[in-house]
This record gives sequence, C-alpha cells and structure tokens, in this order.
Amino acid sequence: MNSNETAAGVEEALRIGMSADHGGFELKERLRADLSLQGHQITDFGAFEQHDDDDFPDYVVPMARAVAEGRVDRGIAICGSGVGACIAANKVRGVRASLIHDLFSARQGVEDDDMNVLCLGGKVTDLESARGLASAFLAARFSGAERFRRRLGKIAEVESLETKR
Repeated sequence: MNSNETAAGVEEALRIGMSADHGGFELKERLRADLSLQGHQITDFGAFEQHDDDDFPDYVVPMARAVAEGRVDRGIAICGSGVGACIAANKVRGVRASLIHDLFSARQGVEDDDMNVLCLGGKVTDLESARGLASAFLAARFSGAERFRRRLGKIAEVESLETKR
C-alpha cells in the first residue's frame, strides 16, 4: 500500500485540524507529521510547545470551531486521557466528537453518527494505535442513511434548544 491507502481503499487528502495540550503534545506532533506525509493539509491549533500548565480548551475549542465552520474537514483533539478534549469539543455547536479506542468505533462513528472530531488520549494511546485510529476515522464517510439523518436531526434540535436557554 502507498501512503494514501488504507484497508478500506484509497484515502483522499483532507483538511485536518489538530490540537493538544501538554498531555497530548508529543502524540499530536508525531501524528501530525505522519498525516502530513500522507498528503493531508494540517492546520495546527496548538499547543506549539510543551508546557505542563497549559489548558486543553485553549486549543481544542478553536479547532472545534474550525470544524463546525467548515474551515477544516475533520478534527483530531488530544489531551492526556482524551476525555477533557472530547468534552470541550462537544460544547461547540455542530461538532460530534468522541473519545475512541478501537477501530470499529473510529469507522462506525463517522459512518453512522457523522463524527467529525476524533479524540485521543496521549497518555493512554500509543503512536501505532493512534495511526490506525486516525486512518480509520479519516477514511470513513457518513452513510447518509435515513435513520442516521433522523437521529442527527434530533441531536441538532437539542443543540438548538440548549443554546436558547
């Protein structure tokens, strides 16, 4: 396989936003380099240096907004466990982020739930696993099946009601 192929076929180049705090900084840097070599256009939202006292929302929220606004196609957010990054990303209207640990969920989250931000834990996910999870996430496409569109519509309705409260 060449660098743009996956088990699912040829992966198209995407615009990817990436963000991480100190807990995910090293994994972000290594994964960013790999994805760039595969031809993806990476927008790095930080952190740009290792600082133990930085805060994941400072990096994750701007990246999530870029996903929601269509300035990037997909996002990858990394913090120590991935939990905080996921919580922060999901506060942005139009973002569907999930903390992922397995290949099935990385693919199915996009195919069924139109997941647009992958969250990883830099302290619990090794580089090889992150590469596989990112590849499955980026290669997957939303199926658009009626039942999935219906469910997403219900989620969008909740988002709309919550922002009016």
